[in-house]
Amino acid sequence: MRIGIRREDKNDWETRVPLTPRQVGQLTQSTDLRFVVQPSDKRIFPDVGYADAGAQVRDDLSDCPVIIGVKEIPVAKLDPKKTYVFFAHVIKGQPANMPMLRKLMELGCNLIDYERIIDDKGRRLIFFGRYAGLAGMIDTLWAFGQRLKWEGLDTPFARIEPTLKYADSEAAKKAVAAVGDRIRQQGLPGSLHPLVCGFAGYGHVSQGAQEIFDQLPASAIPPEAVASLRDGGPQARHRLYKVIFKEEHLFEPKDREARFQLQDYYDHPAKYRSRFGPYLDHLTILANCIYWDTRYPRLVTKERLREMYGEGASPRLRVIGDITCDVNGSIECNVRNTDSGNPIYVYDPATDRTHDGVAGRGPVVLAVDNLPCELPREASADFGAVLTRLLPEIARTDWSQDFEHCGLSDKIRRATILYGGQLTPEYQYLTEYL
Repeated sequence: MRIGIRREDKNDWETRVPLTPRQVGQLTQSTDLRFVVQPSDKRIFPDVGYADAGAQVRDDLSDCPVIIGVKEIPVAKLDPKKTYVFFAHVIKGQPANMPMLRKLMELGCNLIDYERIIDDKGRRLIFFGRYAGLAGMIDTLWAFGQRLKWEGLDTPFARIEPTLKYADSEAAKKAVAAVGDRIRQQGLPGSLHPLVCGFAGYGHVSQGAQEIFDQLPASAIPPEAVASLRDGGPQARHRLYKVIFKEEHLFEPKDREARFQLQDYYDHPAKYRSRFGPYLDHLTILANCIYWDTRYPRLVTKERLREMYGEGASPRLRVIGDITCDVNGSIECNVRNTDSGNPIYVYDPATDRTHDGVAGRGPVVLAVDNLPCELPREASADFGAVLTRLLPEIARTDWSQDFEHCGLSDKIRRATILYGGQLTPEYQYLTEYL
């Protein structure tokens, strides 16, 4: 029962692993699984750690029937008849990954997507979401500090570094907490008040982002209270506000006589439209943490930003941290992905163009599409702790049986996009994208 762990090669910043050396060692000792690990000079855990844990370290994974990774695999590196387990990013019909899906079908492969390993209530069981939120909020606050500095405002936020500068999330939290202490003691410029950070969504990503923001002296308020906030006098300069937006705050039925119903919104999103636009006037920072696909209304449109940043206007909104990062998605001004080495750009609503950095008219946009790689060691350890419980079942499955009788548990069956090179019943809809 040999499992291959491939090297990540999507970009230079991806240093995460699906299993740590310690987890490989635990599985080797407690099960009949054996591991082959491709060598990598950028992986957060060195090759020697895997060798010491009992794995073979070599390039050739051809004798491994199951191959696991983190991100998408280049088409040229796919082998026939393998069972692949990774984040495939195909369930929305993403155009960039359709050639990979077609090739997996041609090669007669099985494909299990981590993103679709869910329980009976649709909750994900294995994910990096919390770490996307942690890293995304750190980077968003760093971008905010740099933007204010460019505007000529001297604030404690300028002391925050990008996530990659910190050893781990605890070090980052301490740094943000120190900024919070300075705000409590010295306050912020009056022109920033009231300083409101909005969180779109309330799942794992949002919870991670809030962990960071909560290191600051923040008061939580409901969305209905945002429009009525005022400067509040000198004492208010030592406080920030946090607002969490749920679906009912973000969207409304097109039929003015209808009431918002969450399940109806999920089932029939075309019946709904965004109602988020007016809130943007009152936000200083927006952290976008919602799931989105093309069926759903957009949260922030280019048209709304053109209205906000029209000639002579001075909008409060400085930074949009698009942590879930769908290009041309819920945040329409996220027009291109960035990476951890150059994570932000300014979107100019008047020209529909972007400029790297923080200078210019328009909101600063954080658009890194693999934020958890900025906290690779702890993100990998948490992820692998769940994967170790799933791998034995995957490795022991008789993939020669028909799909209905292969013995997969419901949670793995739901995540199986391809079986013997064929789309499984739940994913037949992908045919239209192919």
